[in-house]
Amino acid sequence: MRNDGQGDLFAAVDWQSALEQLRDQGQLRDLDVAVARFLYQQAPTTDPAVLTIAALTSAQLAAGHLCLDLDEPELSQRLWPAGMPDSLAPLLPPDPQQWHALLQASELVGEGSGQPLVLDGSRLYLHRNWIQEVKVADSLLARLRQETATTAGTTLAKLFTNGDDEVDWQQVACALATRARLTVITGGPGTGKTTTVVRLLGLLQSLALEQGRALRIRLAAPTGKAATRLTQSIGDQVARLPLAEAVRAAIPTEVSTLHRLLGTRPDSRRFRHHRHNPLHADLVVVDEASMIDMEMMANLLDALDPHTRLVLLGDKDQLASVEAGAVLGDLCRDADQGGYDDATVDFIQQNCGIDLTAWRDGGGPLAQQTAMLRRNWRFRDSPGIGALAQAVNQGDNRSVARAFQHHADQLQRLDLRRDPHYLHRFLIDGTEAHPGLEALLLEAANTPDRDDLDPWATQLLARLTERQLLSGLRGGPFGVTELNQQLTRQLHRQGLADEHEWYPGRPVMLTHNDYQLGLMNGDVGLTLAHPDGLRVAFPLPDGRIKWVLPSRLGGVETVYAMTVHKSQGSEFRHTLLILPDRPHPLLTRELVYTAVTRARQTFTLLECGSGTVLNQAVSRRTWRASGLWQRLNREHGGLPGL
Repeated sequence: MRNDGQGDLFAAVDWQSALEQLRDQGQLRDLDVAVARFLYQQAPTTDPAVLTIAALTSAQLAAGHLCLDLDEPELSQRLWPAGMPDSLAPLLPPDPQQWHALLQASELVGEGSGQPLVLDGSRLYLHRNWIQEVKVADSLLARLRQETATTAGTTLAKLFTNGDDEVDWQQVACALATRARLTVITGGPGTGKTTTVVRLLGLLQSLALEQGRALRIRLAAPTGKAATRLTQSIGDQVARLPLAEAVRAAIPTEVSTLHRLLGTRPDSRRFRHHRHNPLHADLVVVDEASMIDMEMMANLLDALDPHTRLVLLGDKDQLASVEAGAVLGDLCRDADQGGYDDATVDFIQQNCGIDLTAWRDGGGPLAQQTAMLRRNWRFRDSPGIGALAQAVNQGDNRSVARAFQHHADQLQRLDLRRDPHYLHRFLIDGTEAHPGLEALLLEAANTPDRDDLDPWATQLLARLTERQLLSGLRGGPFGVTELNQQLTRQLHRQGLADEHEWYPGRPVMLTHNDYQLGLMNGDVGLTLAHPDGLRVAFPLPDGRIKWVLPSRLGGVETVYAMTVHKSQGSEFRHTLLILPDRPHPLLTRELVYTAVTRARQTFTLLECGSGTVLNQAVSRRTWRASGLWQRLNREHGGLPGL
């Protein structure tokens, strides 16, 4: 029933009842219903259809979408795979494209001038999300316009040796970073992103010292795990740079989390650093940028001085951030094609002696500052993982099957229905070469001398990277919650674990940021027997160990198994991915690719049903509604749909 313009109570109850039914069916959250009720309080004469669309727009955030794109070809099917619920039929026209007129006529909808809903072309936003997207686009474009090019050929020649005819994309990326205040570098695992970062830092710092002033450099990553890994790998490479000692000494090797970089405030979404109190930095480098959501990117850019250089690195093909947005994916949407214009081709030729004519395509300003690393170094030693990752990334199920067949030494595909005790044998018992959880828990209970505590903890924490069970799901019989409970129960039956209390050897992951302890969501620690009682050992980015009383950890979960999302920023010698017995919408190509590329040497796929589950996952791409790419390319002509 439509509101007659008089704030009719019955009409209000009618639409609220419909939304509550959707909430009870799991299609809306309490928050989404609350958004609609709030808007109704602000404007009681609002058409119930607009309030319903507002609730649906709010619900998109939970699925990672920044907006509701009314022109999305299969929007209705995505919103209601089984058809529009009967409760909504009296409220909404069946075709989302018919919603335009309703929204344009509403006082709650504007073009960004202060109304709670913003209709920008075909995309409907909550005002806060629209503001974030616009600010991010404006800030990135402003950095692209600030040219800072200097002659870098001499220093580049020290850092790189052009030994073959193949394009050295690491050198191209470093050269591009000298000429603007934004550079985006993408590439899969093993393509040398860390090596590129170190050389880039050496190049920019060398050029700055030649001008008499060292750059203030800050390095960051979204999670503690990613920060720790980058810190560990960056130090040795800096020491090997073929540059003057003064340059190497001026390159930092410690990486912080983004939250620490921006300065977290307890019980607040705001940070200490913002446009009125910017970071004291000339160059900020952020690794694992695929994990950055739109809100965090907006906060990061807000905290940077307009003249601060920003370098973003990450794998565009990995899973997007848990929260709304796919910023790196939007930035690298056309990275495969190059898209360089004549000026960029000439610049690279002059500074690197590299011919990019084959990658000339006259792209927009973002393309000129984007480099995709294409040569893979890591997969030379593990070609099976490389072949599988490539096949998954291309959505080619036949090549996926061939990879498993041709690389049986590195890739395994097991049916748990035929071998239901496999996980017990592999994870708990282990092998002589690679002991399992039983050996780890026994060692965790043997307290060493105090002087040996940190090396002992470091060694056992490294054991956690030997093998890792991953799942794409959190709930259900094949989700991480049930898997962790099953493994804990089995360890309990063997007298190694306590189902309800802390025990030596229990690996845990923080589920929220703990600013007082200086630990972040996603940090992994190991419970160990300490001379002063049980403590949880966390590795810090600088290599030290932080010992924490279990009672001080308010939000942790056991991680014998972890979600693929939480595994980002980590590598494991042997990675196992378990798939459920039936297809699930959360299982996508990007999720499988991310799981495969967590493996350094061996990858095992554990199936509980037919191969259809894997095939459908590989065929399903992650897509997130956003207008960021269009905003960044709006000034560049010839774009479809603009």
